[in-house]
Amino acid sequence: MSEQNNNRTKWLHLRLRQEEYDKLHKQFKKTTCRKLSDYARKILLGKPVTSTYRNQSLDDFMAEAMRLRNELNGIGNNFNQAVKKLHTLHQITEFRSWIITYELEKQTLLNKVEEIKNYIQKIAEKWLQ
Repeated sequence: MSEQNNNRTKWLHLRLRQEEYDKLHKQFKKTTCRKLSDYARKILLGKPVTSTYRNQSLDDFMAEAMRLRNELNGIGNNFNQAVKKLHTLHQITEFRSWIITYELEKQTLLNKVEEIKNYIQKIAEKWLQ
Protein backbone atom coordinates (compact mmCIF):
# COMPACT_ATOMS: atom_id res chain seq x y z
CA MET A 1 0.00 0.00 0.00
CA SER A 2 1.38 3.37 -1.01
CA GLU A 3 1.93 5.99 1.68
CA GLN A 4 -0.42 8.94 1.12
CA ASN A 5 1.31 11.58 3.27
CA ASN A 6 5.00 12.22 2.57
CA ASN A 7 5.20 15.31 4.80
CA ARG A 8 7.62 15.20 7.66
CA THR A 9 5.71 15.81 10.86
CA LYS A 10 8.20 14.82 13.56
CA TRP A 11 10.83 17.18 14.93
CA LEU A 12 14.27 16.30 16.24
CA HIS A 13 15.84 19.04 18.33
CA LEU A 14 19.59 18.92 18.71
CA ARG A 15 21.96 21.23 20.57
CA LEU A 16 25.60 21.52 19.57
CA ARG A 17 28.62 23.39 20.84
CA GLN A 18 29.93 26.05 18.48
CA GLU A 19 32.92 23.92 17.38
CA GLU A 20 30.59 20.95 16.72
CA TYR A 21 28.30 23.13 14.64
CA ASP A 22 31.27 24.60 12.75
CA LYS A 23 32.58 21.10 11.98
CA LEU A 24 29.13 19.94 10.82
CA HIS A 25 28.67 23.04 8.67
CA LYS A 26 32.16 22.68 7.16
CA GLN A 27 31.41 19.07 6.16
CA PHE A 28 27.98 20.12 4.83
CA LYS A 29 29.60 22.74 2.55
CA LYS A 30 31.65 19.99 0.88
CA THR A 31 28.51 18.17 -0.29
CA THR A 32 25.90 18.68 -2.96
CA CYS A 33 23.10 19.01 -0.36
CA ARG A 34 21.31 22.32 -0.64
CA LYS A 35 20.11 22.49 2.97
CA LEU A 36 21.76 21.59 6.23
CA SER A 37 18.63 19.67 7.25
CA ASP A 38 18.92 17.47 4.12
CA TYR A 39 22.55 16.75 4.94
CA ALA A 40 21.81 15.94 8.59
CA ARG A 41 18.88 13.71 7.60
CA LYS A 42 21.07 11.73 5.20
CA ILE A 43 23.80 11.30 7.80
CA LEU A 44 21.37 10.25 10.55
CA LEU A 45 19.53 7.78 8.31
CA GLY A 46 22.72 6.32 6.85
CA LYS A 47 21.97 7.40 3.28
CA PRO A 48 24.82 8.15 0.88
CA VAL A 49 26.02 11.75 0.72
CA THR A 50 27.55 13.04 -2.49
CA SER A 51 30.66 15.10 -1.84
CA THR A 52 32.10 17.62 -4.22
CA TYR A 53 35.76 17.79 -5.08
CA ARG A 54 37.36 21.11 -5.92
CA ASN A 55 40.51 21.30 -7.96
CA GLN A 56 42.55 24.22 -6.60
CA SER A 57 44.34 24.85 -9.89
CA LEU A 58 40.99 24.99 -11.71
CA ASP A 59 39.64 27.31 -9.01
CA ASP A 60 42.65 29.57 -9.56
CA PHE A 61 42.11 29.43 -13.33
CA MET A 62 38.44 30.35 -12.92
CA ALA A 63 39.28 33.32 -10.71
CA GLU A 64 41.79 34.54 -13.29
CA ALA A 65 39.38 33.91 -16.19
CA MET A 66 36.65 35.91 -14.48
CA ARG A 67 39.11 38.74 -13.81
CA LEU A 68 40.11 38.69 -17.48
CA ARG A 69 36.45 38.73 -18.52
CA ASN A 70 35.94 41.92 -16.51
CA GLU A 71 39.05 43.46 -18.08
CA LEU A 72 37.80 42.52 -21.55
CA ASN A 73 34.54 44.31 -20.80
CA GLY A 74 36.50 47.42 -19.85
CA ILE A 75 38.73 47.24 -22.91
CA GLY A 76 35.73 46.83 -25.19
CA ASN A 77 33.99 49.82 -23.61
CA ASN A 78 37.11 51.99 -23.88
CA PHE A 79 37.60 50.98 -27.52
CA ASN A 80 34.00 51.83 -28.38
CA GLN A 81 34.31 55.24 -26.70
CA ALA A 82 37.52 56.00 -28.60
CA VAL A 83 35.99 55.07 -31.95
CA LYS A 84 32.85 57.13 -31.22
CA LYS A 85 35.09 60.09 -30.41
CA LEU A 86 36.94 59.64 -33.71
CA HIS A 87 33.62 59.54 -35.58
CA THR A 88 32.99 63.13 -34.47
CA LEU A 89 36.10 64.36 -36.31
CA HIS A 90 34.48 64.78 -39.75
CA GLN A 91 36.64 67.70 -40.86
CA ILE A 92 39.91 65.73 -40.99
CA THR A 93 39.88 63.39 -43.99
CA GLU A 94 42.78 61.29 -42.70
CA PHE A 95 40.80 60.28 -39.64
CA ARG A 96 37.71 59.62 -41.74
CA SER A 97 39.54 57.13 -43.99
CA TRP A 98 41.17 55.49 -40.95
CA ILE A 99 37.76 55.07 -39.31
CA ILE A 100 36.28 53.41 -42.37
CA THR A 101 39.25 51.03 -42.70
CA TYR A 102 39.42 50.26 -39.01
CA GLU A 103 35.67 49.63 -38.56
CA LEU A 104 36.00 46.07 -39.88
CA GLU A 105 38.94 45.33 -37.59
CA LYS A 106 37.01 46.79 -34.64
CA GLN A 107 34.04 44.53 -35.31
CA THR A 108 36.30 41.48 -35.57
CA LEU A 109 37.96 42.36 -32.26
CA LEU A 110 34.65 42.94 -30.51
CA ASN A 111 33.25 39.66 -31.84
CA LYS A 112 36.25 37.76 -30.48
CA VAL A 113 36.01 39.56 -27.13
CA GLU A 114 32.32 38.64 -26.93
CA GLU A 115 33.12 35.02 -27.84
CA ILE A 116 35.75 34.84 -25.08
CA LYS A 117 33.38 36.43 -22.55
CA ASN A 118 30.63 33.94 -23.41
CA TYR A 119 33.01 31.01 -23.12
CA ILE A 120 34.29 32.18 -19.74
CA GLN A 121 30.69 32.68 -18.57
CA LYS A 122 29.73 29.12 -19.60
CA ILE A 123 32.74 27.65 -17.79
CA ALA A 124 32.00 29.75 -14.70
CA GLU A 125 28.37 28.64 -14.61
CA LYS A 126 29.31 24.98 -14.88
CA TRP A 127 32.11 25.21 -12.34
CA LEU A 128 30.22 27.24 -9.75
CA GLN A 129 27.21 24.92 -9.61
